[in-house]
Amino acid sequence: MTSVLQEIPHFTRLSERVVRILGLNPGHLTLQGTNTYLIGTGSSKILLDTGEGKPEYIHLLIDSLKKLGENVIISDILISHWHFDHVGGIDNILQYASENNLPSPIVHKKLDPEHDKSHHTFQQVENNQIFKTDGATIRSILTPGHSEDHVAFYLEEENAIFTGDTVLGQGTAKFENLGEYINSLQKLKQFSPDRLYPGHGPVVENGTEKLEEYITHRLKREEEIIEVLKKSETPLTPGQIVEIIYVKYPKHLWSAAEHGIILHLIKLENDGLVKNIDIESSKGKWTIINSKI
Repeated sequence: MTSVLQEIPHFTRLSERVVRILGLNPGHLTLQGTNTYLIGTGSSKILLDTGEGKPEYIHLLIDSLKKLGENVIISDILISHWHFDHVGGIDNILQYASENNLPSPIVHKKLDPEHDKSHHTFQQVENNQIFKTDGATIRSILTPGHSEDHVAFYLEEENAIFTGDTVLGQGTAKFENLGEYINSLQKLKQFSPDRLYPGHGPVVENGTEKLEEYITHRLKREEEIIEVLKKSETPLTPGQIVEIIYVKYPKHLWSAAEHGIILHLIKLENDGLVKNIDIESSKGKWTIINSKI
């Protein structure tokens, strides 16, 4: 629910070994656009995520490689998850390499047969897998929640994490499974990162604090839902819960908020704290199970 977005340049050298290149696809969900990152201090770079395939992006990426020195190439591509704004540029990058007689980058991703394009050849990413290039050691962290195949990457030399869409530079992230999402945030917090390189939005300094903020936000929302249900004399629909909790927010945001409330309710149901008395629909009426909690 971020309103004013911080301006982000198309090309930014963020550290000795990390360069951010915008995917040139700004939007409501992508914020300033998808962040893609070139990683490494030598001529062989690792690219993290590829934008959504905007023609202007491949030109920006090529120009960025030239800015970084002669004969700079992409040896490997790491993909955080299957969403189109992160994988859409793969084909253009591979085509450019082929047409210019460059080594074809190896594309690494946690496999997701339901969503992965059939013509893509991905090398499976396992948890705690190490990827290396000059000046950079990158460790994979499986972080489902935003999507089932989501992976974050820890940059050892900087005690920093490329969070993908698990944590954003501004606002809060969407998720498919709240229980998994909170577990993934807790997993990232264990690294005590100094810095976060998010999939969208500006770099986050004080990374551990941001992760704590995200976890606290979700647990606070959970407590609010429980309190609303405890005070109600009758079961409530997710929409009715939204009207109470989000009363101070603009109504055009309520529909998106309702989806989040439903995911919270499903988690609370799995935790044995609430139940859905209308098993035909998650938008049915929900009630508290134990009023003493």
